Amino acid sequence: MFVVTFPPDSVMTAPEFNPQAAGAEYGERLPGLAELFEAENPGMHTSHTVDYDIVIDGELWCELDDGEVHLKVGDVLIQHGTRHAWRNRGDKPATVMFVLLGIPPG
Repeated sequence: MFVVTFPPDSVMTAPEFNPQAAGAEYGERLPGLAELFEAENPGMHTSHTVDYDIVIDGELWCELDDGEVHLKVGDVLIQHGTRHAWRNRGDKPATVMFVLLGIPPG
């Protein structure tokens, strides 16, 4: 289980944003996760887990191959090895609690 606070996308696209520093912080705080991100599709990744994603503050969008899901406080998204990316299109940070259960690939 871990908790992540996502800044608004506007922070991530601001001229002063440092993607190298952000990547290093991700690597330090979430070892193994950074390696799953697709270089050609920023933020997109797939993990071999069943994920319980619970929004505990703010709003967040989960981008999927076939669209996106808009989540608000109290919403739960359950995924099973789904290719996805998290987007915060709002104007304030969004916090999500993730519970990941490992599964064998296949």
